[in-house]
Amino acid sequence: MPKAKFDSIYHDLKQRIEVGEYAFQSQLPSENQLTQIYACSRNTIRRALTGLATIGYVQALQGRGVRVIYQPVLQNEFTIGGIESFKESAERNQMKASTIVIYFEEVTADKSLAQKTGFPEGALLYHIRRIRCLNGKALILDINYFRKDLVPGLTKAIATDSIYEYIEGPLGMTITTSRRRMTVERATREDEVFLSLGDYNCLAVISGQTYNADGIQFEYTQSRHQPDYFCFKDTANRKKQI
Repeated sequence: MPKAKFDSIYHDLKQRIEVGEYAFQSQLPSENQLTQIYACSRNTIRRALTGLATIGYVQALQGRGVRVIYQPVLQNEFTIGGIESFKESAERNQMKASTIVIYFEEVTADKSLAQKTGFPEGALLYHIRRIRCLNGKALILDINYFRKDLVPGLTKAIATDSIYEYIEGPLGMTITTSRRRMTVERATREDEVFLSLGDYNCLAVISGQTYNADGIQFEYTQSRHQPDYFCFKDTANRKKQI
């Protein structure tokens, strides 16, 4: 299924903002100008701009256009509020990404695993463990579980590239919601073996359950991050107090 027009405009504007073509605190072209640039309706432009505002890239100024509020950071920046793959995050940060799959097996969720992941007991799952590298440095240990009936045909080769591209492309699934929890945890022996921890004995850990458009959980992931190389961002809006 082809992606909607607003989605391609959203990604094009997002990339232009990230590379500085539309710089921090500058204003985007007007809606009228954008409709001419992209040969589309104002509603299509507004949907793309709403998406950019949601992830904290722009802010609409009533009667005064749209201002860029995205600002690059020195550390690699991962979003908490949005759903972004490792590959997409690396591209946004203009870094070279690579993935090493160290474990790929099918397992059946027992009571303990079901309680940990949120999947029903007895569900057939892919259990995958991956080392995520940026610019050749091992910085993240991803522990993934995917429901086999919802993500059929998953292979080690796909896991080495991008599982989300496979899900949204060939499988045609819409990824909608992710519930996440961030903690700081003591490094395990596995962390010490596979990651470049140096003198650190703890990691930033993001645990998440991800759902499709039918509200069904298809993924549980625990991402274990080296602490000195990452920052996590979110965008918050204060609601008017009544």
